[in-house]
Amino acid sequence: MLRIVEDGPVAADGVQIREPGQAVTGVLTAEALELIDGQYAGRPHLWPVLEAVLAALPGLGPVTVQARTTLVSLVTPRRTFAVVQATTKNRVDLGLRLDNTPPGGRLLAARDIGAATVRICLSAPGDLDEEALGWLRRAYVENTAPAPPRRPARRPAPKVGQITVVIEGFDLPGLTCRPAPGGPGQHNVHVALTGPRKERHGTAGTGEDRPALVVPGSPGLAFEPVPGDAPSARWEVTVTVRRDQDGFDFSGPFVHGDRTDRNLGLAWGDVPGDGTLRVFRGAKLRLADVEPRLVEQAMRPGQRLIARIRLTDARGNPVCARLRPPAITWSAGFGGFQPGNGDLDVDHGLGCQCGH
Repeated sequence: MLRIVEDGPVAADGVQIREPGQAVTGVLTAEALELIDGQYAGRPHLWPVLEAVLAALPGLGPVTVQARTTLVSLVTPRRTFAVVQATTKNRVDLGLRLDNTPPGGRLLAARDIGAATVRICLSAPGDLDEEALGWLRRAYVENTAPAPPRRPARRPAPKVGQITVVIEGFDLPGLTCRPAPGGPGQHNVHVALTGPRKERHGTAGTGEDRPALVVPGSPGLAFEPVPGDAPSARWEVTVTVRRDQDGFDFSGPFVHGDRTDRNLGLAWGDVPGDGTLRVFRGAKLRLADVEPRLVEQAMRPGQRLIARIRLTDARGNPVCARLRPPAITWSAGFGGFQPGNGDLDVDHGLGCQCGH
């Protein structure tokens, strides 16, 4: 069975279901076709490459095809196993999620291609040969197999206090960008703090009604969006600190991830003016990377945990994925950066560049 959907919420009559062996072309929803047309604008000769990949899917098993802004995701009943991205005017990248397979031969390292860990370059339908199809089948099998059984949920560590986390952004990339070389451009770019649903965001710990945008396809909201051409950006959240024999842990409405990956998130997206943020990439600030001494200082009266982030990467695009030095610096101290000041208004005290 093959299931075709567009990015975001789908109406019941907007999903096409077909049995194995049926043709893929001609059954995409209008919304999905519009997204894909944008990806292949100016390079229609690459459409047959995408069609060749889609034509190979019925032989794999149940697959959901999700058309997104910059790529097409291929999803097993468990998770994404491959993506198709028109990367340049003459190349399509078939990104594969092969967690235990290093790059080598036709398998090239994948960067900023969805969930893919490696990629295969395709310039024509014939490039999807038996070798490439073999890697596609392998990615499907590896990502369809049941996940290892989870350990019983552990009890939350005891609370030891709260900290105020201040996120200070500088060097924003501007209102337009083109993350994928030769790909579609993004317009009216904003960056926002990712957070809880509407009915929960009043528990954020500030007592304020924060402005927020809806993120299509996501249960959460994008809080306090900042235009990409602003001189700076600033967000502030309250985080609960817990501690047990394994060290510090963190919780709160704006905290994401499991115990080993607690983080705060930033979302980059287009703002079309309809109350939504059309996300095209995100960035992760890992609280798990912060040195314990900084957490301890930030829990003292009047102190804060401060993350300073350069919001533009080396290519001039919005920063994304897990942030590491020199893009991010953690410190603890009084006060913080105030938008428009151009620098810190009070000494931060202890500091570190955390990127374990």
